[in-house]
Amino acid sequence: MDIIGFLKSQFLCHLFISYVFIGTGLIINLIQLFTLPLWPLNKQLYRKINCRLAYCVSSQLVMLLEWWSGTDCTLYTDLTNYSKYGKENAIVILNHNFEIDFLCGWNFCERFGLLGSSKVLAKKELSYVPVIGWMWYFLEIVFCKRKWEEDRKTVVQGLQNLRDYPEHFWFLIHCEGTRFTEKKHEISMQVAEAKGLPKLKYHLLPRTKGFAVTVQSLRNVVSAVYDSTLNFRNNENPTLLGVLNGKKYHADLYVRRIPLEEIPEDDQECAQWLHKLYQEKDSFQEEYYKTGTYPGTAIVPARRPWTLLNWLFWASLLSYPLCKGLANMISSGSYLTLTVFALLMVIVSVGVRRMIGVTEIDRGSTYGNNENKKKQP
Repeated sequence: MDIIGFLKSQFLCHLFISYVFIGTGLIINLIQLFTLPLWPLNKQLYRKINCRLAYCVSSQLVMLLEWWSGTDCTLYTDLTNYSKYGKENAIVILNHNFEIDFLCGWNFCERFGLLGSSKVLAKKELSYVPVIGWMWYFLEIVFCKRKWEEDRKTVVQGLQNLRDYPEHFWFLIHCEGTRFTEKKHEISMQVAEAKGLPKLKYHLLPRTKGFAVTVQSLRNVVSAVYDSTLNFRNNENPTLLGVLNGKKYHADLYVRRIPLEEIPEDDQECAQWLHKLYQEKDSFQEEYYKTGTYPGTAIVPARRPWTLLNWLFWASLLSYPLCKGLANMISSGSYLTLTVFALLMVIVSVGVRRMIGVTEIDRGSTYGNNENKKKQP
């Protein structure tokens, strides 16, 4: 292992990165709180400010993937559609097979300048997570409880609010609702058999109701659906902890642009369309495992410097109070001060580990844990 690789794997480096991320996040959360009075006065200005504030936080995670880990992400797509990316609103369908698939989705947004304004359909529990969850609240992220009877009104209202959004945005959605595991797949295919639906090999059945409502609510605002299928070369199994350790992965992302007018408006027809889409996604995965490539032209979009510059700015800003605190602690020689400092470092470390835990596949959902509750995804 070279010296840089060795340093990237060290706990003190991780602790400093965690300190910068949490420190930045809490500062941004506080600033976002102070922007709330702008909402009734100038809603669009509030939104533009919060897009930039959110970028300060989310770009730090993308920085870890792009610059710290050095992970490559090759985009496979049709060149005739490539020029439209970043210049229109879109619904981005992502498969949900990997621990860092959300991060690769953000990387896709960043390469086309839409990271700050990207939206997601997130589970309600995430809204209580400091830094990311609180940031999303101010960014008008749509939260749901995964109970459609309760969620429908909330989701529709949240999507309707985006109809006059002043920035181009991509709405990222995992139609499967939870990450792929063998156990969840087994339960999902039992549902497929019971419903007379074609079985899938590499995906769970998509949850059609949420997708249909998303399309209906954003019609005439969103230009297209970007069907995105992600995979990693050499059977890599990427993790967020691996990224933090500086491990380099090799991602391939296949993106198809589908004009929104091609998607049926009727709920049932839209559901059939989505099931057909996932059958096609399954065939793309099958072909990838055989050939190691996707259809379309392979492109590596230019890596923008802003994620790195943003992190360097916040690292420099937050280094001063850290160094000053360390200097005061050493000069005082107080056991109480040393204990408090050590406790704070433990809290930072545990806090970041808990955030990483939210992304872990085996903690992603209780989907399929109760076989007596086989619901249509």
